[in-house]
Amino acid sequence: MQAFTDQGQRIVRELSERYGLSSDAVTHLLLAVIQGNGTMAQFNHPEFGGSGQWMQGGMIMVGDMFNNGLKATVGNLCSEISNLLASQGRSAFLVPVPAGTGSHASSGWWPAELGFPASSGAQNGIRYAWFPASRRLAIDSNGHLTLYDTLDHQIGGVSQQQGSDTSLTFGSQYGTVSLERLPVVSVDGVAPADAAVAPPASPAFGNEPVTTGNTANALGSNDAADVLTTIERLAGLRQSGVLSEEEFAAKKAELLQRL
Repeated sequence: MQAFTDQGQRIVRELSERYGLSSDAVTHLLLAVIQGNGTMAQFNHPEFGGSGQWMQGGMIMVGDMFNNGLKATVGNLCSEISNLLASQGRSAFLVPVPAGTGSHASSGWWPAELGFPASSGAQNGIRYAWFPASRRLAIDSNGHLTLYDTLDHQIGGVSQQQGSDTSLTFGSQYGTVSLERLPVVSVDGVAPADAAVAPPASPAFGNEPVTTGNTANALGSNDAADVLTTIERLAGLRQSGVLSEEEFAAKKAELLQRL
């Protein structure tokens, strides 16, 4: 864990005394808010009722969901830490890590330029990491890395539906939203060749299928090689969660009719 500055240690002690919490609990929440860039925090500590989440603006979740006093404590503490970060900066709390060392140097499977995520996790072979500062959500599925523009969403977690439908959903301040509603920035480092196959540029929260627009015109060709190449590209989008199994099957059948 990255070391605290003298000032950071003093702030932890002061907050611990004022809120009646252990230094470990305050440290845990402080690091969570720092990782959330001062706008959100995901935490898991027994003094906060187990796992929970805070978002700037009033959204608070704690394991002991009916403990309003605990919610108020978490909300007030996170807000105070957020204000301290905004006024003093991250460097007032944490000792800078030399370039090429520390967690940022071995950030993991996501692109290094994104830095450290505010939230990350894995489920059923799919990994995700959310970077609010750059509005990016990274999804690693079946060896394919897809980057999404998260627009104004505050990501709370990503989940995969069970069964044959491999579509992904995520939680935000708008509720549960399909991943297909987010614009695709890149797949395996390459921007989508045809914007029409990417999700719409603004969030839509209904259950309507992904609009492929003029995909058929943009991809249409009587050349068999072009058709097979297109099918392979669509298969990659299906594996990365951009297209559902049903959408892929329908488009594949349409393309095969041209052979």
